[in-house]
Amino acid sequence: MDWDEKPELNITPLVDIMLVLLAILMVTTPTVIYKEQILLPQGTKKTKVGNDKKIEVRMDINRNIYVDKDVYTLSNFPDNLNLLASRYDKSSSVYIRADKNLQYQDVIFLLKSIKEAGFSKVSLVTTN
Repeated sequence: MDWDEKPELNITPLVDIMLVLLAILMVTTPTVIYKEQILLPQGTKKTKVGNDKKIEVRMDINRNIYVDKDVYTLSNFPDNLNLLASRYDKSSSVYIRADKNLQYQDVIFLLKSIKEAGFSKVSLVTTN
């Protein structure tokens, strides 16, 4: 025997096994479901909270703006929106549907006007 030889340690199989175990752990962890028994306190309010009222604002290619059955032009919409906003809750969701051929600045002006009226949940509606 030659005592000058140094043994080589091959760690490639160990790394392979660890990577397989890591992959198995990553796949199975999201499927683990924990069930906790939690007793919630009784509330004093007996009515259930309903869905928020949704406001739909539509703008056609001629820059006419429709809110419910009311029709506005783009130039007079901000002033009328301040009057209209008193009829709605400011936490209501507002959905803007605008023609895709409109100029970008017109849609942004509409979005900015609704935000300035105090509505915080404003979304642009698109199609797939």
